[in-house]
Amino acid sequence: MPAEWEPHAGTWLAWPHNPETWPGHAIEEVETAYSAIVSGLIAGEAVHILVKDESARQRVERKLAAQILQSPGNIHFHLIPTNDSWIRDFGPNFIVRDTGSGKEIAMNKWGFNSWGKKYPWQLDDQSGDRISQALGLPTFHPGIVLEGGAIDVNGQGTCLTTDSCLLNPSRNGPVTREEMEQYLKNFLGVRQVIWLNAGLVGDDTDGHVDNLARFVSRDTIVCAVEENAADENYAGLQKLFSDLQGATGPDGRAFKVIPLPMPGPVIDDGVRLPASYANFYIGNRTLLLPTYNHENDDRVRQILQELFPSKIILPIPCTVLVAGLGGVHCLTQQQPA
Repeated sequence: MPAEWEPHAGTWLAWPHNPETWPGHAIEEVETAYSAIVSGLIAGEAVHILVKDESARQRVERKLAAQILQSPGNIHFHLIPTNDSWIRDFGPNFIVRDTGSGKEIAMNKWGFNSWGKKYPWQLDDQSGDRISQALGLPTFHPGIVLEGGAIDVNGQGTCLTTDSCLLNPSRNGPVTREEMEQYLKNFLGVRQVIWLNAGLVGDDTDGHVDNLARFVSRDTIVCAVEENAADENYAGLQKLFSDLQGATGPDGRAFKVIPLPMPGPVIDDGVRLPASYANFYIGNRTLLLPTYNHENDDRVRQILQELFPSKIILPIPCTVLVAGLGGVHCLTQQQPA
């Protein structure tokens, strides 16, 4: 599995349509954030959008044409119905191999059961095979449940994940750490798995790593760190940072670990949401940064700009998105070039 910063052929999205995902918010608010995501990506890569039917395609096409000034030629619609929009978790992940004369691309179609059967998921689970059919790519079926937000790779043989999610019995029953590691090695091509133990208050995924720690180069990791000692997330994220500082790669060298401030408590209708800047998405030309109208928005932008000097850091207001318990990274899936 390539690192996210490696060149993309495109990015996959599933257009929002389920009002139950964002209670108390008009779906038009969510669509505005989606339009910003599409607008930020199409200058650098193709954007593939799942819509439930032809009527939805026409409506979304009109909406994007009205809001995006660039040519929409890089937008491709696929009539694939879904229960929800978190394609990072229910969609396939793409893998590559070097043949000597170029790269071959294939897909892994993992099982999906809505983060341990929390919500309806049958259409989401079926969408991966329909994407495979649309692309005509070789597809592997590992035969276990795995959500894309639960893993992060550096493209050089190392995978970050969490015990609380991958070993949760609500996914695959009583699977052992050793058994799960073998699946990751077999189907992602990694040689090493770094197991973390952390999670955010309000996160219904049981601790997806893409809210916690992310590779930004083969030897550098950014890690969410709460600076307010009175915050509910403080102790867990401090331990996470400490654990990562002790981690080493397959060559025995320590990773460089950079703290990424948190946006403080983000509350919606009295409920704390799993808001994190670590849920960014690395496109070909832009890095989509979730923002929360907090003073740390600009601090994080500067940190990531230094790490990705050639990319445009594009703020995506995410308060409405995270009301659905996910963010920019959860809504995207990269297809490597």
